[in-house]
Amino acid sequence: MTWEEVAGLANYWLFILLMMIGFYMVISRGNLVKKIVGLNIFQSAVCLFYISMGVVTDGTAPILDSHFTIYTNPLPSVLILTAIVVGVATTAVGLALVVRIKEAYGTIEEDELLKIESEDGE
Repeated sequence: MTWEEVAGLANYWLFILLMMIGFYMVISRGNLVKKIVGLNIFQSAVCLFYISMGVVTDGTAPILDSHFTIYTNPLPSVLILTAIVVGVATTAVGLALVVRIKEAYGTIEEDELLKIESEDGE
Protein backbone atom coordinates (compact mmCIF):
# COMPACT_ATOMS: atom_id res chain seq x y z
CA MET A 1 0.00 0.00 0.00
CA THR A 2 1.48 3.32 -1.02
CA TRP A 3 1.49 6.53 0.99
CA GLU A 4 -1.07 8.09 -1.37
CA GLU A 5 -3.50 5.24 -0.74
CA VAL A 6 -3.08 5.52 3.03
CA ALA A 7 -3.51 9.31 2.94
CA GLY A 8 -6.56 8.90 0.72
CA LEU A 9 -8.21 6.92 3.48
CA ALA A 10 -7.56 9.62 6.12
CA ASN A 11 -11.23 10.02 6.96
CA TYR A 12 -11.47 6.31 7.76
CA TRP A 13 -8.39 6.51 10.00
CA LEU A 14 -10.02 9.48 11.74
CA PHE A 15 -13.20 7.44 12.13
CA ILE A 16 -11.31 4.58 13.76
CA LEU A 17 -9.39 6.96 16.04
CA LEU A 18 -12.51 8.82 17.18
CA MET A 19 -14.41 5.59 17.72
CA MET A 20 -11.65 4.12 19.88
CA ILE A 21 -11.30 7.36 21.89
CA GLY A 22 -15.04 7.42 22.56
CA PHE A 23 -15.15 3.72 23.45
CA TYR A 24 -12.15 4.11 25.77
CA MET A 25 -13.81 7.03 27.55
CA VAL A 26 -17.00 5.04 28.09
CA ILE A 27 -15.29 1.98 29.57
CA SER A 28 -12.45 3.62 31.50
CA ARG A 29 -13.94 6.71 33.13
CA GLY A 30 -15.91 6.63 36.34
CA ASN A 31 -17.43 10.09 35.97
CA LEU A 32 -20.89 9.88 34.40
CA VAL A 33 -20.51 13.17 32.50
CA LYS A 34 -17.27 11.92 30.94
CA LYS A 35 -19.07 8.75 29.89
CA ILE A 36 -21.71 10.84 28.11
CA VAL A 37 -18.98 12.85 26.37
CA GLY A 38 -17.40 9.54 25.28
CA LEU A 39 -20.74 8.39 23.86
CA ASN A 40 -21.01 11.68 21.91
CA ILE A 41 -17.52 11.21 20.47
CA PHE A 42 -18.43 7.65 19.51
CA GLN A 43 -21.61 8.90 17.82
CA SER A 44 -19.64 11.55 15.93
CA ALA A 45 -17.33 8.82 14.63
CA VAL A 46 -20.27 6.79 13.36
CA CYS A 47 -21.69 9.90 11.65
CA LEU A 48 -18.32 10.51 9.99
CA PHE A 49 -18.30 6.91 8.78
CA TYR A 50 -21.77 7.18 7.23
CA ILE A 51 -20.90 10.46 5.54
CA SER A 52 -17.68 8.97 4.20
CA MET A 53 -19.53 5.98 2.80
CA GLY A 54 -22.09 8.21 1.07
CA VAL A 55 -19.58 10.26 -0.92
CA VAL A 56 -19.56 9.64 -4.67
CA THR A 57 -16.78 11.21 -6.72
CA ASP A 58 -18.21 13.78 -9.13
CA GLY A 59 -21.71 12.93 -7.88
CA THR A 60 -24.50 15.49 -7.68
CA ALA A 61 -27.87 15.75 -5.98
CA PRO A 62 -30.35 13.18 -7.30
CA ILE A 63 -32.29 15.62 -9.49
CA LEU A 64 -32.86 14.27 -12.97
CA ASP A 65 -31.12 16.42 -15.52
CA SER A 66 -29.64 15.65 -18.90
CA HIS A 67 -26.29 17.23 -17.90
CA PHE A 68 -25.62 14.84 -15.00
CA THR A 69 -25.18 11.09 -15.05
CA ILE A 70 -23.63 10.35 -11.63
CA TYR A 71 -25.82 10.89 -8.58
CA THR A 72 -25.17 10.54 -4.86
CA ASN A 73 -27.45 8.55 -2.63
CA PRO A 74 -29.39 10.86 -0.26
CA LEU A 75 -30.09 8.07 2.24
CA PRO A 76 -26.85 8.48 4.28
CA SER A 77 -27.54 12.20 4.70
CA VAL A 78 -31.07 11.52 5.91
CA LEU A 79 -29.82 8.87 8.32
CA ILE A 80 -27.21 11.28 9.71
CA LEU A 81 -29.81 13.98 10.29
CA THR A 82 -31.90 11.46 12.20
CA ALA A 83 -28.85 10.25 14.15
CA ILE A 84 -27.96 13.82 15.14
CA VAL A 85 -31.47 14.45 16.48
CA VAL A 86 -31.49 11.16 18.38
CA GLY A 87 -28.00 11.88 19.73
CA VAL A 88 -28.99 15.31 21.04
CA ALA A 89 -32.10 13.86 22.70
CA THR A 90 -30.11 10.99 24.23
CA THR A 91 -27.49 13.41 25.55
CA ALA A 92 -30.18 15.61 27.09
CA VAL A 93 -31.82 12.64 28.83
CA GLY A 94 -28.44 11.35 30.02
CA LEU A 95 -27.45 14.72 31.47
CA ALA A 96 -30.85 15.05 33.14
CA LEU A 97 -30.32 11.64 34.75
CA VAL A 98 -26.85 12.70 35.91
CA VAL A 99 -28.36 15.80 37.56
CA ARG A 100 -30.96 13.65 39.35
CA ILE A 101 -28.28 11.17 40.46
CA LYS A 102 -26.17 14.06 41.81
CA GLU A 103 -29.17 15.40 43.75
CA ALA A 104 -30.07 11.97 45.17
CA TYR A 105 -26.61 10.61 46.00
CA GLY A 106 -24.35 13.66 46.10
CA THR A 107 -21.87 12.26 43.57
CA ILE A 108 -21.56 11.34 39.91
CA GLU A 109 -18.57 9.01 40.30
CA GLU A 110 -19.45 5.43 39.42
CA ASP A 111 -17.34 3.75 42.10
CA GLU A 112 -18.83 5.95 44.84
CA LEU A 113 -22.34 5.21 43.59
CA LEU A 114 -21.66 1.46 43.68
CA LYS A 115 -20.29 1.80 47.22
CA ILE A 116 -23.41 3.70 48.33
CA GLU A 117 -25.66 1.10 46.72
CA SER A 118 -23.82 -1.78 48.37
CA GLU A 119 -24.08 -0.06 51.79
CA ASP A 120 -27.83 0.49 51.32
CA GLY A 121 -28.34 -3.16 50.36
CA GLU A 122 -26.82 -4.52 53.57
